[in-house]
Formats: sequence, C-alpha cells, structure tokens
Amino acid sequence: MKNILEKLRISSQNQGISTGLTSWQGEGAVISSFSPVDGQLIGSANGASAQDYEKVLTAAEAAFQTWRLVPAPKRGEIVRQMGDQFRKYKQELGALVSYEMGKSLQEGLGEVQEIIDICDFAVGLSRQLYGLTTHSERPAHRMYEQWHPLGVVGIISAFNFPVAVWSWNAMLAWVCGDVCVWKPSEKTPLTAVACQHIIQDVLRQNSVPEGVSGLVVGDREVGEWLANDSRVPLVSATGSTRMGKAVAVATAARLGKSLLELGGNNAIILTPSADLAVAIPGVVFGAVGTAGQRCTTTRRLIVHQSMYDTVKAQLVKIYQQLRIGNPLDQHNHVGPLIDQQAVASYQAAVAAAVDAGGHFVVAPAVLSGSGFESGCYVQPCIAEAQNHWPIVQHETFAPILYLLKYNTLDEAIALQNGVPQGLSSAIFTLNLREAEQFLSAAGSDCGIANVNIGTSGAEIGGAFGGEKETGGGRESGSDAWKVYMRRQTNTINYGATLPLAQGIKFDF
Repeated sequence: MKNILEKLRISSQNQGISTGLTSWQGEGAVISSFSPVDGQLIGSANGASAQDYEKVLTAAEAAFQTWRLVPAPKRGEIVRQMGDQFRKYKQELGALVSYEMGKSLQEGLGEVQEIIDICDFAVGLSRQLYGLTTHSERPAHRMYEQWHPLGVVGIISAFNFPVAVWSWNAMLAWVCGDVCVWKPSEKTPLTAVACQHIIQDVLRQNSVPEGVSGLVVGDREVGEWLANDSRVPLVSATGSTRMGKAVAVATAARLGKSLLELGGNNAIILTPSADLAVAIPGVVFGAVGTAGQRCTTTRRLIVHQSMYDTVKAQLVKIYQQLRIGNPLDQHNHVGPLIDQQAVASYQAAVAAAVDAGGHFVVAPAVLSGSGFESGCYVQPCIAEAQNHWPIVQHETFAPILYLLKYNTLDEAIALQNGVPQGLSSAIFTLNLREAEQFLSAAGSDCGIANVNIGTSGAEIGGAFGGEKETGGGRESGSDAWKVYMRRQTNTINYGATLPLAQGIKFDF
C-alpha cells in the first residue's frame, strides 16, 4: 500500500484544497483518514477555512468566464484525456478506494472503471448537446431552443462511492461548460486528493483555466457553504435523506437548483416462476456487496409464500459460506463497515428488529480477533420481519436483509412501494405478465425497476436516481446532462415586418 500511495502522491499530510492547477494545505481542521480495513492512519488533510473556500469559489467564477466559451467537443477531448489517466492509475486508485472505504478490491476497481466509462460517455455527449427547432405561428420567423452552461456546480459526494459519483457529475458538467467545486466525504478525503492529482497533468497540458476543477476537503460546514452560496447555481448532493433535505431547503431559499441522490430501501420480489439459479446470486450480491453500504443495496426480499421456506434455506446456506475479511484479499466477499459509528448503527438496527418481533435466521455479530482489529467488521444477517415496522421502513447502511412474505403480485408491489424511499427495485420472474405489471404505471414507484437482475449495478448509460425521499435527481446517462445546463428559447425574425404573437394588432 505504501508504494500505491506514493504513486498517487498521497503522504501523511495532503493538500486538501485545490483550484485544479494549484493545491495547498487548508487552514481549517485536520481531517484524518483511518482505514476500516485495519484501523491504521492512511493520511490527513487540512480542511478548508472560510478563506480557503472563498479562494476556490473566486477562481471557479473566473474560470467559468473562459471555460464556457471553449467549444464543447474540445472540452470533451480534455475529458477523454482524463479517462486515459484513470486507465493508467486504475489499479492504484482502485486499491486506495478499497483500503480507505472498505469495499472489496474488485468493487474498488469497478468504481474506477465507472469513471473511465463516464468519461467515454461524456466525450460522445460533447457533440450531442442538442436543442430543438419548432415552427413559429408568425410568418418569416424561426424558433429553436439551445442549452447553455449554468456556471459553478457544487458536488457533495458520499463515502460509499468516493470517486465514481464525483465523476458522474464532474465529467458531464465539464463537457456542458460548467466548472466544479467538489466537497468529498470527510470519511474518504484521500481518494478525492488522488483524483485531483491524477487529472492535474491533463489540466496543465491543455491550459485549462485555474478553477475549473476545485476541491474543498472539510466537514459538514463546507457543504453548508456550497448549499447557501448564490454563486453556485446547482448543488449535486449524494448522501442521507436528512442531509438532502437540508441542501434542498438551502438552495430553494435562494432559488438555486439541487440534484439529490439520497437514501434507498430497495426490494426484490421473487415470484413462483423465478429462476432461483439466477435470482439467489442477485439477492446475495445486492444484500452484502459493499457490506450493505450501497444506496442500491437490497434491504428487503419479498418472497411468494409457496417458495418462502426454500428460498430461506438457500440463503442461510450461502450466508454461512461468505468470507469476511480484508477487502484487498480477493478471496473475501465482504469487507468492513466504514467506521465504528456505522457498527453502532448496525447494532441499533438489530436491536430494533428484535424488539419489533423479528427472528434472525442468520444471526448478527460484530466480529473480533485476528484480522478484525479495526472493530468495523460485522456478520451479514437475515431477519424475518414485517414491512410496516419502523426499522424496516428505515434505511440502515449495513448488511441486514429483511425477509417478507406475499400472496398476490398486487400485494408484493404494495409492499415494495410501501416505504418512504424510491430508488431501486427488482423482480425475478419468467412470467411476461408479471414483469410488465411490475414495470407499468401501477407497478414499482422507483426510479430504477429491473427484471431478472438485482437492485445493484446500475450502468452509466441510464439515468440514475429515484423518487420520494430518494430526492428525484438523475445523474449519469440518458438526458441527465440537461440539469447541468440552462435552456434558452430563441426566435429569429428574418422578414421585413414585425407581426405580433397571437395576431395582436398594435397600431400607432
């Protein structure tokens, strides 16, 4: 790991404030990063003071005046070069993601691959920022609409995907002509510093203005500065529903925009026709991947009563085979939770489930002993539960799976929809009618609805996001780029007279 950190220019003291080409130690509180893998200090970064933040925002505002006029395909070419840099450092950055956050090495590498994929997507997008043309009701007039960049985009990212979600926003914002200021999670600051180092040579070689890529490491206060700053027309925030509501209120108060990617309480429905050889692996990966710390983690499994006991027995057998340990060891399936606070949340959820009457068919445990010295490793567990219990309605960022029974598909869909969150959902069925009902307007109310794949593993080509308390935002693919731009309607009169709209006569 020491060699990897050196390649990424990560040291014991890191420069957590950057305007892209220039980085420095902030004057705010020291943010230390301890690995949940072994509890060791990886490094520290000085957070932003109000003066540091002001310097980054001032640079971003100035950079936007130049960057917005760079042709979009040229901006795309710069993003393409960034993608090549991430290809070059994929192994090192993936390992750091795994070590700092705790997800498996394969998932860490996969997260860096998401950066590479979104770079590729953004390059193509840079030549496809289409507007529309429409016919005018007035003779010798033409109407069309076009899209212009917004300005400074604030990005507040979460610890569970410490680099990918930043890239979903930044790469699209950059090809759209915006500049970015990134506030990473204080739990994973070093991966953010590494990303800034990786793209720095590309910024310099292409004479990108200072301020296009800003970084402000810090605690919640830095996020509040972004949310309340009228110079930041869009704040994209990923995290808890509580945090998202605060961002929404702050941005709305100044009539700014917010793009919110918040909590999920995702369910899979297993019907009698489901191919269990396909379904069970999807359930297990969805429930224990990233130790249950994905916003798309499978938290509820809704099983038809006719197959309930069979499914339960298969899951118990597989859970007994899960290998828990150092995520850098590719033989392990499950790594640690992010920190001791997350472990406490896991224990509180387990206690609440027991108090409600839940029966654990795979027992919970906090693991200790050799290899578990950080105190952040827990046993993925399964509880038989009821959908209306408060703890089942709540999103716990831990590998706890709740088993629920159903009789009819209408009942199953009602259970799926019967939570405050609306991110990801899935059904496993070989029945065409069941699949189509699940995808219909009377089916899943989530932003993502899958058939015969699990709730995790969204592709960058589709718009990612959810409804209800998930926030309603959309990132990544499809036409999600439009949130980073402002729409302008244009009317051109190429005639010799001035006919008024709606046939109005205004003679004088």
